[in-house]
Amino acid sequence: MVRVRFAPSPTGYLHVGGARTALFNWMFAQKNRGSFVLRIEDTDLTRSTKESEQIIMDSLKWCGIYWDEGPDIDGPYGPYRQSERVTQGIYNEYVKILLQRRRAYYTVYDKNDRNKPILSTEKYPHSYVEAGHDVTVVFKVEDGVTRFHDIMKGNMEFQNSVIDDFVIVKSDGFPTYNFAVVIDDHLMKITHVFRGEDHLSNTPKQIMIYNALGWTPPEFMHIPLILGSDRTPLSKRHGATSVEFFRKRGILSAALMNYLALLGWSVGEEEVFIIKEKLKDFNPSDISNKGVVFDPQKLEWINGKHLRSLDLEDLLNEFTQWLKHVGKPVLEQDKDYVLQVLKICREKVNTMEQLYEFSNPFFNDYVEYDQEYIDKYLRLECSREVLIKSIEVLNKLQDWSVDSVETAIRKIAAMKIASKGKTFQIIRGAVTGKLVTPGLFETIATLGKRNSLQRLSHTIEFLNKLR
Repeated sequence: MVRVRFAPSPTGYLHVGGARTALFNWMFAQKNRGSFVLRIEDTDLTRSTKESEQIIMDSLKWCGIYWDEGPDIDGPYGPYRQSERVTQGIYNEYVKILLQRRRAYYTVYDKNDRNKPILSTEKYPHSYVEAGHDVTVVFKVEDGVTRFHDIMKGNMEFQNSVIDDFVIVKSDGFPTYNFAVVIDDHLMKITHVFRGEDHLSNTPKQIMIYNALGWTPPEFMHIPLILGSDRTPLSKRHGATSVEFFRKRGILSAALMNYLALLGWSVGEEEVFIIKEKLKDFNPSDISNKGVVFDPQKLEWINGKHLRSLDLEDLLNEFTQWLKHVGKPVLEQDKDYVLQVLKICREKVNTMEQLYEFSNPFFNDYVEYDQEYIDKYLRLECSREVLIKSIEVLNKLQDWSVDSVETAIRKIAAMKIASKGKTFQIIRGAVTGKLVTPGLFETIATLGKRNSLQRLSHTIEFLNKLR
């Protein structure tokens, strides 16, 4: 049975590159009815935190990437935190085997100079530990060539002569990455390891450990990294790169997964899709071996497509969840009114953040006027008369449909108090405070007669104080 894993270090937020790696592993497991394992690699005691672990797990769940076994789900091969596996002594048995087979040895370092080894031995130097010296376990690299097959890159070959003996157990008793990952993947029966190509240089060391212990390695695939605009690995210098950042900005999880899947993998000409609907088409060998550039604008475009394709009820649910996540007040207005506002606002936005800004005037009892509106339109000599006539005409309106509102507004423009464009903008700013809004007629129809007339009157009062 297929068993794959995602093994993040809990030292910060979940990077979008890590999310893509998790996604490809999860898709492969889902397609093959296998298991997706989450393992927390927290042996870096100085940087690992429980807070980061929780953030990573929350981000994965938000992405829709759920694991079959992991820190919070019992499984037959746990525990699933390396720190807990250390305390259970899981790694010690295999350290002893390597020492017995003379494939590893102890090295003692001067307690005052960590770079100065003073002893190498295959017997545990207790007296040196008691004296306060650092003691590590080092893997012995033998002559020859290390080979393995990479699903993406083909047959790989490394000359052992260019690889130095390397530490597998640190002086604090914790295993290093290259040792722990081999023991864990073997004991957890991992069949495929899909990870970023930055791990490619680690693979020959891991293969050596597999061979020294007499184990069969899993199949490997090293995926090209996501790049920034300068074609270097995507990092903080390119801007925000975490899943949490894009979540707070108002990117939908479905859109983010859609976009990350496209970074190296494609389904024909189709660019906008739901991941679960494409599982049957997923094949790791179809992932490109070329680096791919992260394009925030393309992500936003894809998000807009997803946002506008949602059923209004689903959109309201997504919007409500986003408001809660970023700490903004949840909407308490009449549901039908809220749905209508979201319907007319989403046509011109691509993110939840933009939707919030665009829809905000509809949910406030007062209007805050943008300075541009004040300077460009409200200070015009004709603005007062346009507002007065708007109140007169709209007050007589019985049918408050979009068509009727449009007829009324065009009637005001036909009075030629100002040009049609200026008339529309004076009225638009009066009822929303902004110059960029949903369609003017739809906006007024949605606000309703009472609300619209109140805002027009308030703008006249504001104008009187302004002058």
